[in-house]
Amino acid sequence: MRRRVFLGLLAVYFGLPLLAALLYSVATRWTDTPLPDGYTLAHWAGVFAKPDVTSALVRSLVLSAVVVLIEIVLVVPAAYWSVVHNPRIGSIVQTIAVIPFAIPWVVVGAGIQLVTKSVAPELFGTFWLLAAATAAIAFPFMYRAVESSLLAADAVRLSEAAATCGAGPAQTLLRVILPAIRGGVVSGALLVIATAMNEFALAKILTGVGYETLPLWSARQFVSRTLGDPNALAVVTIFTFGLLFALSALIVWLGRGRVSASMATVPVQKGTTP
Repeated sequence: MRRRVFLGLLAVYFGLPLLAALLYSVATRWTDTPLPDGYTLAHWAGVFAKPDVTSALVRSLVLSAVVVLIEIVLVVPAAYWSVVHNPRIGSIVQTIAVIPFAIPWVVVGAGIQLVTKSVAPELFGTFWLLAAATAAIAFPFMYRAVESSLLAADAVRLSEAAATCGAGPAQTLLRVILPAIRGGVVSGALLVIATAMNEFALAKILTGVGYETLPLWSARQFVSRTLGDPNALAVVTIFTFGLLFALSALIVWLGRGRVSASMATVPVQKGTTP
């Protein structure tokens, strides 16, 4: 009974703000009444016709795509090498993976800002600096997903079998390991996309209005009392929440699929019921 009450209160706590944003995104007018005076989809049709909204959305998508590419190129080989060829560095990599969680991202952004201004000032305020910084904080999500898939697929045995057949390390990684861990790579990529799409602190510190992503656009609308459009902000809020929720559901679905596939490969002992 207490658990149901707690879950109900939790649902109300998180659900009411989302419900309010959803109602406001379709409200014609809502001032001093419990519910809007009327409903319309004009805000949804009009918000994505605005050049600043579409530009911010495209920038966020481009940032996400570039960060995912960086993670795949760097993290997958690193995870493969640490699991298969040099397990001793696994603890070091895992320690590095904890850093983005231990240090606030605002502090990370401020540190990158100070270092860049003194070492490579021409990079400050550029898209590539933001992409590299976002890839750094998203590293743990991709690494954990890939490492778990490598262990579940028994990458060590697969690599030994490929080496017996004459395959080199690069050929083994591309033709044997990657197909076996594609579910983990996709799950990690979805987590990276969710991180990049929702990142505000790094974008605010490193690029600002020079590369206005969707979170930066939302913040600008929120703080602007004269030029802001609250209905458009509500639409973008619900859109972003729906996108991230869909990505989370897809990650859970892929994770269940990997667990089922791993359980299917477990040999059944004699005298037990499969």
